[in-house]
Amino acid sequence: MGLRLLTRTTRSVAPTEAGERLLRTLGPALDQIDTGLAALGDLREKPGGTIRITAAEHPADSILLPALQQLLPDYPDIKVEVEVDNTLLDLVAGRYDAGVRLGEQVAKDMVAVRIGPDIRMAVIGAPSYFARHPQPKTPQDLTDHNCINIRLPTLGGLYAWEFEKGRREMKVRVEGQLVVNTAPLLNKAVLAGLGLAFVFEDQVRGHLEAGRLVRVLADWCPPFPGYHLYYPSRRQPTPAFALLVEALRYRR
Repeated sequence: MGLRLLTRTTRSVAPTEAGERLLRTLGPALDQIDTGLAALGDLREKPGGTIRITAAEHPADSILLPALQQLLPDYPDIKVEVEVDNTLLDLVAGRYDAGVRLGEQVAKDMVAVRIGPDIRMAVIGAPSYFARHPQPKTPQDLTDHNCINIRLPTLGGLYAWEFEKGRREMKVRVEGQLVVNTAPLLNKAVLAGLGLAFVFEDQVRGHLEAGRLVRVLADWCPPFPGYHLYYPSRRQPTPAFALLVEALRYRR
């Protein structure tokens, strides 16, 4: 047709605008082919096939991996590919079977299955930091502190810390000497006393209980709906996919 569908570099291959348009058109048909082939697994004694999932770093580590540790040993013919990416990828364009997002981020046309408990955020700092600085009493006080920022690709910039108390909601754009883009590096930096951080509570619970970190502004960080597995509503689940959904399904 005289159109370039892919752009190749030494490091990556990406579709052009024409390629993306073609993929959007053919995507449903390709999904049907995949589903039809995978459905042949019904004729086997045990379900099998490959399932591709996109998820951010936090749910991949705290939810997906523990569930897969329980599921995969019993079903050796099931293969799961987890792509850790903190951006909100398009499932169809990326040929993913499912993705993981916070409940509030799932599009209305998707099937959403809750796979995790409510989540809380925590403002934390090392004792060595608070030995030099007073503890903040309100979110506005954070503007006087050295805060460690995290850059999220979904926002295209620095994350504004979000707080809520009763009916009051507040976003604070903090400043500091350090900006990172991964949670492990953020946690190491706050443990080193380089500043305050805003993190998922479960990631630092052990450090808080051991006294290596101190939590502040807890009354401004209420729980909110946790992670959901989501996939297109037109998708016909294969036996292997149905097993994965049940393994991940959150039960209170």
